[in-house]
Amino acid sequence: MDDPESRFTRLYDQNYRRVLAYALTHAEPHTAEDIASETFLIAWRRLGDIGEPPLPWLLGVARNLLHKQRSHGHRRRVLAERIAELTGPADLAAWDVAEHVVERETALAAVAGLSERDLEVLSLVNWHGLDPRQAAKVVGCSSAAFFVRLHRARKRLAKALENGPAAAQRPVSAKVAREAAR
Repeated sequence: MDDPESRFTRLYDQNYRRVLAYALTHAEPHTAEDIASETFLIAWRRLGDIGEPPLPWLLGVARNLLHKQRSHGHRRRVLAERIAELTGPADLAAWDVAEHVVERETALAAVAGLSERDLEVLSLVNWHGLDPRQAAKVVGCSSAAFFVRLHRARKRLAKALENGPAAAQRPVSAKVAREAAR
């Protein structure tokens, strides 16, 4: 059996970037680094409580720390700004090659119009790569409840994409809306 120091080192090496990425979606860079660091401080103190896989537990801790740091409205604005910053000309060029493309402004407006809860549900699954059962552990609900939240968030995103400002100029197919909601 590994000694605690080796186990923690492996845990840190394998998960720090993903915890930091999660924190960056909800906070400014300096705050996100503090959240990631504090998450691993808590992980060190509670090393015996961490199950397999450890990422959902770590993201749950980071999530709780973020709730203490920020108001819900501020975090939603930060996430929308991050998405806008991360979308560059190369992304737009790649999207233009696709058969049916949702214009950037419409997509950003749709995402910005979602609730904090919907943004978190979608980002855990789509951005952070957690399966719904793992994501349910992060938000502290049952798998069934998370599946319902995910389904509803995807439907609200699809509806926002269909009703966006560019919808009158360029209709969005149901297939594109479903793919965007995934």
